Amino acid sequence: MHEFFDAILNNRVLIITIWGWFIAQSIKVFVGIITKKKFDFRWFVGTGGMPSAHASGASALATATGIHFGFASPLFALAVMFALVTMFDAQGVRRSTGKQAELLNRVMEDIYWKGRIQENRLKELIGHTPLQVIMGSILGISIALVMSF
Repeated sequence: MHEFFDAILNNRVLIITIWGWFIAQSIKVFVGIITKKKFDFRWFVGTGGMPSAHASGASALATATGIHFGFASPLFALAVMFALVTMFDAQGVRRSTGKQAELLNRVMEDIYWKGRIQENRLKELIGHTPLQVIMGSILGISIALVMSF
């Protein structure tokens, strides 16, 4: 069991990927504290916002994989495709889901105030704008480059 944890803790690609996600999420918390003048733990574990932690972690994974295993390796190709799908999903499908949630929340408010239904609000901040994804990707690549050399 000790060897298992040693292998995990010494996996540079995994550590870099985790740092890519962690730093992006931490930036969101910091921005939230500055703009809202309060701390909300949900900012750290939630989705959406600037920069995209999905893009940051996936880009850090792809970059670190390329650096450590070679940019011609099948592992790098796999990591790049994973990153592209993740980023496309973050700014495409998940963003559309957030817009639908926003619309449904407005409909539910209208119905609620007319006394017909009472439901919990849906989470609206689910996806990312293209700029949030680009910034997350730049952050992840930068983290991987700094931590790999």
